[in-house]
Amino acid sequence: MACLIAFADNRNLLAYDDIRILMKIRTPLDIGLAIRDRRRKLKLSQAALARKAGVGRQWIVAVEHGKSRVELGLVLRTLSVLDLPLMIGPDDRRPAVDNGPDPVDIDAVVNAARDDRT
Repeated sequence: MACLIAFADNRNLLAYDDIRILMKIRTPLDIGLAIRDRRRKLKLSQAALARKAGVGRQWIVAVEHGKSRVELGLVLRTLSVLDLPLMIGPDDRRPAVDNGPDPVDIDAVVNAARDDRT
């Protein structure tokens, strides 16, 4: 089963398919590409998906191209037809922040250099 997950900060929407490959969804184009990718994996034409979702083929074309002013209800219906549910929850999948290398104690470095001279 494929899935779309939206996290609480509203900036991260992830899509993953049966093999759990994640893709961030930040724009209407991203969601359109996720719909197109799933449609192709299911070997559906745009016309076939449109019939199943009860929309026109041109609407599917517009969504897949990232049209931002589409009706949310129709997008949800299309996701349902593709077995691509939308889930919303907190973002607990964020990667740990890498603050770079550990700080260096310059005094210890200088003292060690002095000790090496004597």
